Amino acid sequence: MGKVLLIDDDVELTCLFQQYLEQDGFEVKAVHDGHAGTAEALTDLYAIAILDVTMPRMNGLETLRRIRMASRLPILMLTGRGDDTDRIVGLELGADDYVTKPCSPRELAARIRAILRRSWGVPSDRTGLPELSVGQLTIWPEQRRAAWAGVKLELTSTEFNLLAVLARGAGRPVSKNLLSEQGLGRPLARFDRNIDVHLSSLRRKLGQLADGRSCLQTVYRLGYQLIKD
Repeated sequence: MGKVLLIDDDVELTCLFQQYLEQDGFEVKAVHDGHAGTAEALTDLYAIAILDVTMPRMNGLETLRRIRMASRLPILMLTGRGDDTDRIVGLELGADDYVTKPCSPRELAARIRAILRRSWGVPSDRTGLPELSVGQLTIWPEQRRAAWAGVKLELTSTEFNLLAVLARGAGRPVSKNLLSEQGLGRPLARFDRNIDVHLSSLRRKLGQLADGRSCLQTVYRLGYQLIKD
């Protein structure tokens, strides 16, 4: 299923998560500070990292920033209930999703699987998908690559999936519910700003249309639309 890296200073909690995930078929390694977590994440041995935000010395957001400087490894944040600012900053720094503590090991495992399914690409019964082209945007679904005007886009796994959903619906609004279900692998939760933050990051990474507008537009009450140029 892929190797999971747990980065959390709460030894008791990581032991609980590790035992459950290993019983569920994952291979898991746990480290307990940001420096060790960064070093492990950059070894390319892991399919995903689970990263706690509130760690002493080097906190989770700084750890995330350092990992993202050199790696596109999928990262799931663990945040405290009510820590909206940390969640938004983490998503802006490139986290793929977050789980609010306290959470059950079962919920954590389900969220890990959702991210890994997105990261590993489409199921085998959908192989042979053609490339998607929308204006100067080109997406190669099977290779999980995207480019704007021939220049490779550096996207997280979540950003890639959201962009692919928008490209398939280019020219018409795509609802946040659909984006959450197909891009995040879960229903849209009430007051969830995850989609908005990811699309704000995408808007910065994508190029502009000939008239200077962003190719990714917000459509009031309907969702988001990728403009056909």
